[in-house]
Amino acid sequence: MDETYERIESGGVNGNGNGAGPAGDTAPAAREHLGRLPAIIESLLLAAGAPVPLGQLVDALDGPGRAEVLAVLEALGAGYEREGRGLRLVHVAGGYQLRTPAEHGPWIRRLLRERPPRLSRPMLETLAIVAYRQPCTRMEVEAIRGVDVDAVLSNLLDRRLVRVVGRKDAPGRPLLYATTREFLEVFGLPDLDALPTLRELGNGAELLTAPDLAVSADGVKPVPRNGAGGDG
Repeated sequence: MDETYERIESGGVNGNGNGAGPAGDTAPAAREHLGRLPAIIESLLLAAGAPVPLGQLVDALDGPGRAEVLAVLEALGAGYEREGRGLRLVHVAGGYQLRTPAEHGPWIRRLLRERPPRLSRPMLETLAIVAYRQPCTRMEVEAIRGVDVDAVLSNLLDRRLVRVVGRKDAPGRPLLYATTREFLEVFGLPDLDALPTLRELGNGAELLTAPDLAVSADGVKPVPRNGAGGDG
């Protein structure tokens, strides 16, 4: 990581040579310890234990601006990759987190003597429907899957992969479900925009986002919007 520290100390991050961000936004204490900024950010990320949003890092550092902190994060991440270190800096769940490389998993599991929690196929299918249709009701999920999902949803709630976000304005006021920040962490996604596109998912994917569904003996089909799919 020596190259990263040298880059910070020489002003290579922001190009002005003194480590300051936009004019007037760097406190004296921050300037004094600017050369230690990468190490301080590492400590913050390790202490947090969960993804830390960029704005929260900037607030904690109380000096360097967003652009400067982001540049340090990028330099740290590149350094871990280049040097083959045992940590990786990932952008996940709307924040930044230090993680171990996936290829080191077997040794970590041997040390901790535990297996990573696995999601069953029904859980993955239900989670996919919620992720793309959110917020959605249990009945909408069941219409697509064709089976009762009450127990599966309960399990996903216990694992904090989905959450209740309100009630639908419909008869019975059914609960609405959506994914959580933990969902993004588990699947390594920075945000929901990083989900695979429907084209990437292939046939049948339109059911995941259709605004309305029709259930019949032939199965579940999306209801065409006005002017679409008619016979002219």
